[in-house]
Amino acid sequence: MRKIVHRHLGKVVAGAAIAVAGTAVMVGITLPGTAGADTTAGADGSGRSAQQAAQGQDGAAAVQPGVVEEAPVEGDRGKGNDPLTDDEITRVEKLAVNRQLFDGSENVRGARGLQRIETQLAEPEADEVDDVNAPRRAEVTFYDYRDDTLVTRTVNLDTGKVEHTATQRGVQPPLSRSEETEAAKLLIADPLGAGLKADYKDATGKELTSPDQLQLNSMVYKANPGGSASVAKCGEHRCTRLFPKIKNGSWVDLRDFVIDLSARKVIRLG
Repeated sequence: MRKIVHRHLGKVVAGAAIAVAGTAVMVGITLPGTAGADTTAGADGSGRSAQQAAQGQDGAAAVQPGVVEEAPVEGDRGKGNDPLTDDEITRVEKLAVNRQLFDGSENVRGARGLQRIETQLAEPEADEVDDVNAPRRAEVTFYDYRDDTLVTRTVNLDTGKVEHTATQRGVQPPLSRSEETEAAKLLIADPLGAGLKADYKDATGKELTSPDQLQLNSMVYKANPGGSASVAKCGEHRCTRLFPKIKNGSWVDLRDFVIDLSARKVIRLG
């Protein structure tokens, strides 16, 4: 198998003509579009309190009362159907998550807080379509790994209030960049990632230790009825196939591997 890997490095090979065995195989494959545009980490909750330790006269440490975070600054604002500005995106993502929601949710890393997926300008209400003064709204989509729920919150940018919250199960939008990175971390750390690491070393002469060494694309994976029991929960769980590319090098065929981000495990198909 090692000779096969060396023979195909740097060449375009029809994916269907290669049987993936002990290691991942370098092949030329047709890739999905870049999944998601998120280049940030999971969502941070707003309204987070900070505590400061103060030293009393008797030398004993005393804790000051919690300080509530101030409302986010409005910053630059768009008009009408203009795309959301960077300031609006930053502000609305803070407004969309309150303390209760933050504490009761879990992101892709298993830490507290919702995992942000996407932020976009919301469509105007039916009676506001022709109103040039209609309020601007943004929809922020999160994934809660605590109970595998997709959460969409609509925020009025004029008032700063959350006007609507929708929750869905079994809905799996494209992965954010943070989720792709976490999926790669899980694979690299898993024994099933040995083939990927071996191929990386063959191509570069270096050890693969971090997702930063790869260019990542992904595709949401959902189980087919009657398929393998090992991936039966994919669709209910957030699962993905990765399409990594060695920087300045070849794509690596990982189509036989599924990463279940909800269960934090790597699965080999077949």
